[in-house]
Amino acid sequence: MNIILLSGGSGKRLWPLSNDIRSKQFIKIFKKPAHSIPMGTEYSGKYESMLQRVYRQIRTVTPSANIVIATSKSQVSAIHNQLGVDVDISIEPYRRDTFAAIALATAYLHDVKNIPDNEAVVVCPVDPYVEDDYFRTLEDMYYSAKNDSKNIILMGIEPTYPSEKYGYIKPSNQGYTFTEKPNLEKAAEYISQGAMWNGGVFAYKLRYVLDKSRELLGTSDYEELFKNYESLKKISFDYAVVEHETSIEVIRYSGTWKDLGTWNTLTEAMEGSTVGDVRLNETCSNVHAVNELGLPILLMGLKNIVVSASPEGILVSDKEQSSYIKPFVDDIDQQVMFAEKSWGSYRVLDVEEDSMTIKVTLKPSHRMNYHSHDKRDEIWSVISGEGHTIVDGMKQPVKPGDVITIEAGCKHTIIAGESGLQLIEVQLGKNISVHDKRKYEMPL
Repeated sequence: MNIILLSGGSGKRLWPLSNDIRSKQFIKIFKKPAHSIPMGTEYSGKYESMLQRVYRQIRTVTPSANIVIATSKSQVSAIHNQLGVDVDISIEPYRRDTFAAIALATAYLHDVKNIPDNEAVVVCPVDPYVEDDYFRTLEDMYYSAKNDSKNIILMGIEPTYPSEKYGYIKPSNQGYTFTEKPNLEKAAEYISQGAMWNGGVFAYKLRYVLDKSRELLGTSDYEELFKNYESLKKISFDYAVVEHETSIEVIRYSGTWKDLGTWNTLTEAMEGSTVGDVRLNETCSNVHAVNELGLPILLMGLKNIVVSASPEGILVSDKEQSSYIKPFVDDIDQQVMFAEKSWGSYRVLDVEEDSMTIKVTLKPSHRMNYHSHDKRDEIWSVISGEGHTIVDGMKQPVKPGDVITIEAGCKHTIIAGESGLQLIEVQLGKNISVHDKRKYEMPL
């Protein structure tokens, strides 16, 4: 089975755990089952993210599935961090909505992975909270698309209540019609008429979307699409394709399905009430808390509250009110304080006018890019692990207690040994910026 997982968005409704770099699907908040599939050092720890959970579930139900993740270039490092560097990724160089992303990923399957155009593929979001029967329904959709004469196979999700948050698939004498986010009264009316939630899950033969890509974007060639991606038409797959298609089959899914887009819905999926160092006294009721800081949090006498603490900030909110967080978070403009990279992660410890102090953690046998900065000096102090640095082509072993000084303009990298490596990085200079970086090929 071929699967395209759509990984996008910034997920600001889950601030402070999510931000412009760390989207909601990367938050490690779900307890891993004891029987989870070993996935190497990238998958260590007690908790897994939405991305890791969905990827693990696919591998459990369909071990041989050919999975491609369609995502923006800003998320590639986080995906590599959580799933390893061998995962297939179709990179969107710019944000151009779901039709361009799906067309590019479909062309990637055909042109790069050499999947025949008469093969089928299932497209689904990377972040639903579902059980394994969801993925068995994906298999049914895949084989329907491969063997049936319909152009598109859709998943219709059995609704559990009238909701204004979702689109609806409505059966009619002419086939199906689609409605986006009706009011509660209309939603209840649609459900009484047999309507289903539209979860954005569909299947098709590759040639179908390749033909649509040539029609709407002018080409179906992967290299051409990638090169001209910034100028492609910005349009959703639903609007560009689904709403105009008459050859449709809908497969109903009636199992667990939750869109964890807000703190209120996310806490419903948490197995326990806390993650991290959180203490609740016996007078707390319906309280959930997530703590990514190294400090304990004590909660007493609270009811219907969500608390979240991360290097980005602290949220204390009534659960119902937490759904309205986005406009307030949009007004927060600050340095990103934590990020996962393909080589490890970093956490900002202190920001001053002319300096920044960062704790850097490298995974075993991983390294940073070989790079330089024009406007800042850096001082590295190794605090654990061993490895070696390369500064302007000169290789040098490092161990705890070693200090490396890097002047502006020097090319440099650090490579961790088999046990990983941690260091404190102090950046010194005017107008310190993540954009002050030049990358180079590694020296031989």
